[in-house]
Amino acid sequence: MELKTAGVKVVTPTGGQEGFLGSIGVRFLIDGLEAGERFSLVEHPMSPRALAAPLHLHTREDEYSFVLEGRMGALLGDQVVEAGPGDLVFKPRNQWHTFWNAGDEPARILEIISPAGFERFFRDLDALGGAIAADPSELTALGARYGHYFQLESVPELLERFGLRIGERLSGGWTPVG
Repeated sequence: MELKTAGVKVVTPTGGQEGFLGSIGVRFLIDGLEAGERFSLVEHPMSPRALAAPLHLHTREDEYSFVLEGRMGALLGDQVVEAGPGDLVFKPRNQWHTFWNAGDEPARILEIISPAGFERFFRDLDALGGAIAADPSELTALGARYGHYFQLESVPELLERFGLRIGERLSGGWTPVG
């Protein structure tokens, strides 16, 4: 079976549909349908010290976070890492992890998801009003549909341990400084 891909696409620094996941934003850049389901690409704008998500695990896809601006912290299994502009953090499937804005300024990361499909979870979560507004059982059921599992009870400890908060909405789009 041959996978079809879309034609040429240009997304400007302020283009792409935006949403809010409850603590960080999402800007949709390349959907799986456009890339033959091989990958998808989203941008996550994060307000200062914002926790992106509770500890969670993906069973179907790997994630690659490329830091555009600011500092990204991540807990990958038992390992804590911090990355800055130009750094790439690999978050493999089947590993408990989370990430956050590790700085006091806004941060933006490009999230490459491979194979594609999980970007649809972000659309569905945005439609629920984000993780904070969603009923925990609805959120858990949504995650399970995508092979995605949460440790919702991890949020208070993560906030305290890393000096984080639930983030506020930031607009997407990124223009290099200079």
